[in-house]
Amino acid sequence: MPTGVWIGIAVVGAVIVLGIFLVIGQFISLWFQALLSNARVGLFDIIAMRFRKVDIRTVVLSRIRAVKAGIDISTNELETHFLAGGRVINVVNALISAGKARIELDWNTACAIDLAGRDILDAVQTSVNPKVIDCPNPNLGRPTIDAVAKDGIQLKARARVTVRTNLARLIGGATEETVIARVGEGIVSSIGSAESHAKVLENPDNISKAVIGRGLDAGTAFEILSIDIADVDVGDNIGAKLQADQAEADKRRYQAEAEQRRAMAVASEQEFQAEAQKNRALVVLAEAEVPKAIAEAFRSGNLGIMDYYRMKNINADTSMRDSIAGPNQDDQGAGKNDPPLD
Repeated sequence: MPTGVWIGIAVVGAVIVLGIFLVIGQFISLWFQALLSNARVGLFDIIAMRFRKVDIRTVVLSRIRAVKAGIDISTNELETHFLAGGRVINVVNALISAGKARIELDWNTACAIDLAGRDILDAVQTSVNPKVIDCPNPNLGRPTIDAVAKDGIQLKARARVTVRTNLARLIGGATEETVIARVGEGIVSSIGSAESHAKVLENPDNISKAVIGRGLDAGTAFEILSIDIADVDVGDNIGAKLQADQAEADKRRYQAEAEQRRAMAVASEQEFQAEAQKNRALVVLAEAEVPKAIAEAFRSGNLGIMDYYRMKNINADTSMRDSIAGPNQDDQGAGKNDPPLD
């Protein structure tokens, strides 16, 4: 075989070997780094992780960090948590922090908390260094918790709640919003049960003692260490406003009842006037029958002409006496001053 062919084969072989070394070089670097750190990771395991779409650097460096901290976590466990969508670096850092702080936390619990969407590292740091929560949350638009004492005076309070994470209840435990809501409810209840606002202003720490004794952290992911009343301000006299509003409502009700009675009286008066007009009409009708009766008496012979003139004289005398007596006399001429019928 010609020498040139051998040279070509040698060059191709060298290129292939160089390519293999370049591909494997990145794996060898991590493998060698783990070997020197006493956190052995098999070279074939590293290559297999590449085919399984696993971040090799994250897994290997996390194992090195855990081993250096005295925590034995296998490569398979790290890889499994990564494939499950977990934050491997965050979990390992949380385990290291918990170990240094002598907080009991195992790998499975940390992975479960991380997969549940909680920040396990922040939870561990909060367990070591408790944090303070403002109640109410100023970001929600309410600067104070408003409550009314038994004397009707409104008080505006602000509290600061010191909590630390309870890792045992972190999975399924309620969040900060629940703690804030419960503390706010407890403050409102404590102020509402006070006999007067002056007693609350004298000893605001009684509110925190009453609230913290109710076990408001039950079922939450936190343990309440203290509740401090930061500020208590006097608001409006709600009792007086309610009494004024009630008096105004009573006044409107009484006015409506009086107007109803007045309308009923007016209606009754109208009915009486209508009845009087009816009775006057009956009298007129009865008087209209008198001439008819006189005519009938003439025709039947029961009334003579002299009797008729004598009656006319009597009527004339009566009219004369009425005119002499005046229009205001009530004993004679009754009905002459009545208003005419329509």
